[in-house]
Amino acid sequence: MEQPNTIQRLKHSITSALPKGMKTAWWLIKITVPVSFGVLLLDYFGILALMGQYTGPVFRHLGLPGVSAIVLVTSIFTNIYSVVAVLSLLQLPMREGLILATMCLVSHGFLIETAVMKRTGSSAIRMLLLRLTGSFVIGWILNLIMPGSISAEIHTIFQKQQDFGPVFMHWLNTISHTILKILILVNLLLIFQRILDEFGWIGTIEKPLSPFMKIMGLPRSTTLSWVVANLIGLAYGSAIMIDESEKGKMNREDADLLNHHVALSHSQLEDPLLFLTLGYAIHWLIWPRIILAVASVWLRKAELKVSAFYRSKRVHI
Repeated sequence: MEQPNTIQRLKHSITSALPKGMKTAWWLIKITVPVSFGVLLLDYFGILALMGQYTGPVFRHLGLPGVSAIVLVTSIFTNIYSVVAVLSLLQLPMREGLILATMCLVSHGFLIETAVMKRTGSSAIRMLLLRLTGSFVIGWILNLIMPGSISAEIHTIFQKQQDFGPVFMHWLNTISHTILKILILVNLLLIFQRILDEFGWIGTIEKPLSPFMKIMGLPRSTTLSWVVANLIGLAYGSAIMIDESEKGKMNREDADLLNHHVALSHSQLEDPLLFLTLGYAIHWLIWPRIILAVASVWLRKAELKVSAFYRSKRVHI
């Protein structure tokens, strides 16, 4: 029997990836559109700002002005693009802006990204608590070790109330671009994965990264998903993560460990680069998240060992 040539194998990779890619893209769109519209309403009617007023006192313990709460709440419900936009309005001092930006890089896009992690094997509540706790731990540590002093300046956001029509049209334009981006990126990623699988190149990626995965406490089966999540993030990288899980290449236990890492440290390329527009030093935005993510995985592994030990003790009793 004649072996398929390279063109045929590429064609097979594309045709086998597209149905799965469209299914995953549609799942993301069904979450993204209503969530995005809900956030639009919360913002338009001033509910986000109201939430920020009540949580503001907590941020003063991190060396941040009370208005920082509005930035983090915006981040939790939206994305890093919105955070950059709000921070550009606030014009915080460099030190305070860096602390807040790093916190937002941990805590953003909760609704969509939590749905991805839940689908790949983790508890949604656990992931939400991990990310919230992680962002405040990072803020507290950076406030202790980062050079400089706390600014006494008070910052406020003045929002001019607009008619709903222009606000809605702006949202419609933005969400249309987002939908298009989801359709293109998700399908391209799955095609890329199928090509790697078809030609046996996944091992080529996994082998050199194997020592680093061990240091981070992550199984080798999570390598491809880890690379994708760190390059482009959880939302767009979900196609690979979900596919690897559903095919059994990454079991639920391994996926859960991966989620404990990427919940705190993902999109290490695009998101930090966005803050360069504000003049922030990029290394502060990257290494604290990586260190916290590695610690989170090893703590999770220790927790699982302790739980297994006590379960075995109960069995013998």
